[in-house]
Amino acid sequence: MEPRDTPGKENMGTKRKNLAFLRPRLYMLERRKTDTVVDSSVPGDHSGALRRSQSDRTEYNQKLQEKMTPQAESSAAEAPGSEEEHQMRRMMAKRAKIIRELIQTEKDYLNDLELCVREVVQPLREKQIDRLDVDSLFSNIESVHQISAELLSLLEEATTDVEPAMQVIGDVFLQIKGPLEDVYKIYCYHHDEAHSVLESYEKEEELRQHLSQRLQCLK
Repeated sequence: MEPRDTPGKENMGTKRKNLAFLRPRLYMLERRKTDTVVDSSVPGDHSGALRRSQSDRTEYNQKLQEKMTPQAESSAAEAPGSEEEHQMRRMMAKRAKIIRELIQTEKDYLNDLELCVREVVQPLREKQIDRLDVDSLFSNIESVHQISAELLSLLEEATTDVEPAMQVIGDVFLQIKGPLEDVYKIYCYHHDEAHSVLESYEKEEELRQHLSQRLQCLK
C-alpha cells in the first residue's frame, strides 16, 4: 500500500516554496527602505547607480560636521561685531531713504495744491460766476496749501546739511501737529458737502463748462 502525504506536509511544502519565492523580494524591499540612490557623477557613465546605506550616510554627516565645527566656532567669534555694524548701516540707509521719500512726497503734494489754487480756484473766484460757490466747492484749500508749505519748509530745515544719523524729523510733526489738525478738520468736515456741490454743478451746462475749462488748464 503506497504511503499518502498528509495535508500538513503538503501545507508545509507549499509554505517553504512561498518563503523561498518571497525571500529575495523582502530583502530588496528592506534595502530600498534604508538605501539612498546616488547617481554617478561621471558624465556619460551609465553603468548603474551607487547605493549608500543609512548608516554610511549618517557617519558621513558626522564627519562633515566635525570638520566644519572649528571653522564655525572661529567665525562665530568674529561675527558679532561686524554683523552688528552691518545691521546698523542697513538701518541708517533705510532710515535716510524713508526721510528722502517723505520729503519728496510733500513736495509733490504741495506742487499739486499750488496748481489747483493757481489754475482753478483763483480764476473761478475772479470770474465771480453766478450760482458757483467757490468756497463750498474747495473749502479751505488755501489754508491747506499754506500749512503744507510750512511743513515742507520745516522738514527741509531739519535735514539740509545735516548728517543722516543726526536728522530728527519727529520734532517737526510734533511742532506743527496743532495747526495741521485745525486746518484738516475743516477740510475733511466739508469734503462730502463739496462732492455733492460738484455733482450738482456738473448737471448745469454753463457751470460744467467753466469747471472743464479750468481742468483743461491743469492738464
